[in-house]
Amino acid sequence: MIDFFSKLTFASPWWLLGILLVPAFWFLDRRSGPRSRLTFSSLSIVGSLGTEPKRRALGFFPQLLSFALIPGFIALAKPQQKETFTARKASGIDILLALDISLSMSAEDFQPPGTYRTIRRIDAAKGVIRPFIRRRPNDRMGLVVFSGQPYPACPLTLDHTWLQEAIERVQLGDIAEQGTAIGSAIAASATRLDERDSKSKIIVLITDGASNSGKLSPQQAAELARDLGIKIYTIAIGTEDGRVGRHIMRMPRQEFDVETLQEIASLTGGEFFRARNYSDLENTFASIDRLEKTEAEVASTVQTTDFYHYPLALAALLAALALLHQAISRPPQP
Repeated sequence: MIDFFSKLTFASPWWLLGILLVPAFWFLDRRSGPRSRLTFSSLSIVGSLGTEPKRRALGFFPQLLSFALIPGFIALAKPQQKETFTARKASGIDILLALDISLSMSAEDFQPPGTYRTIRRIDAAKGVIRPFIRRRPNDRMGLVVFSGQPYPACPLTLDHTWLQEAIERVQLGDIAEQGTAIGSAIAASATRLDERDSKSKIIVLITDGASNSGKLSPQQAAELARDLGIKIYTIAIGTEDGRVGRHIMRMPRQEFDVETLQEIASLTGGEFFRARNYSDLENTFASIDRLEKTEAEVASTVQTTDFYHYPLALAALLAALALLHQAISRPPQP
């Protein structure tokens, strides 16, 4: 009910000023007019005249009629609700996010701005991906996660709320087979992009390691993606000093393969980015956002629902009651 009245507007609100006339009408109705005066030569004559006539011959008719004016003026003001429906058309740019969730992404070597604590690489990647998705509401986007093998976490969709929820659900260790299968991740992402007829198809690959598993090499997968007209942006995430704990790796080490990631980007017409800290990561996604321009096509439809017939019906009912009361009331007795 509160939501209903919060959305209520009036097409002709000036008619509401007419409601101010109702109190004036009540005031004038309650005032008694000047009394008539007759002069008699004797008081005995006055006693024989009978009872005094009623001062308000119309009874409650004026009050009922004035109450009918209130919904009447509201009806004239034309209460209505307007709802805007927006139809969003896809931009024609399809983006597949390929996110590394191998155990090395648990290294805590990223410090968000304004904080004094370090967070895991996977959490830093999620934190930067979320605003990137929000900035591109008209692009179809999806998510493939990978470690020793790829897994489609979310298909290409315009429902970015669903995509954001899928990203939040992703955890390290979701895929049993460990390793970093970059080639397989590119192939899985390219297969899903190839299923769509889009003017631009993009893979954004985020990883902190070198490819060490999978049946397809990163270069082979990149060449296949290039033949399908797919561009790949590669992001190497992590610091040189960052290491995972010994409970994950007995001999912790870094596996950055910058040369391979650069080659993947070069083969497909994309770009390679190196993100050593949180600001670098934010700037990386801002650069991709600028490089891949999107044009929004939005069609808005306004639907108006009128509610004037409800107060109009109430006004008619009150007026009818006033007339009925006047018809059945006894006239003043002399």
